[in-house]
Amino acid sequence: MSHIGILEDSEVLRVELAGFFFQRGHTVYQAGTLAEFWPLMEHIELAILDINLPDGEGFDAAKRMRAEKPRSAIILLTARQKLEDKLNGLNGGADVYLGKPFKLLELEAYVNSLLRKVGQGWRLCSQRRALLSPSGQQLLLKPPEYQICELFADHADAVIDKRTMVEALGHDWCSYDLRRLDKLISRLRLRWETLQAEPFPLRTEFKAGYRFDAMLTRQ
Repeated sequence: MSHIGILEDSEVLRVELAGFFFQRGHTVYQAGTLAEFWPLMEHIELAILDINLPDGEGFDAAKRMRAEKPRSAIILLTARQKLEDKLNGLNGGADVYLGKPFKLLELEAYVNSLLRKVGQGWRLCSQRRALLSPSGQQLLLKPPEYQICELFADHADAVIDKRTMVEALGHDWCSYDLRRLDKLISRLRLRWETLQAEPFPLRTEFKAGYRFDAMLTRQ
């Protein structure tokens, strides 16, 4: 299932929502403040955000998440029902603006609808050291491959330049033969293709580096 983040300052409601979606098979991350939410963003595909928070507003979380993870799904869940608030939320990056009080089944329907659109995404499993596709195909990664995939997971949709990749592998940039990096990427692509799975979204950006052209989250 998917990785859902809940940003809600009411502990009672936050725990209720987390328990509900956990029982539905999702991995759930919880935060009561913006400061707690920022480190969780890299792990989640869908966020359920309250607006009124101790250290800011859920609008801020929606804007930042949309900017840093454009393929993510965002639901604003709030008691603020003014039209200007709804427009601010939807224009600021939210997919759904749902008022309180609400029904859990209604919220779940929105969640399921959005997840169908964004897909589950690619996942990097730290425990198994494996790369998993949206359909569940799995490739066990060798240590250098895993290190490269960590970079892609930490820099969603970004082009990773070759120097950054070389140094992440623990090598000296000045003495490193870049053909080794190119071969590493080629072998990773080839190993994925042997699975006869969906296309591998690892793109070569001419004279710039490489980019993983899909959502990739750690788990």
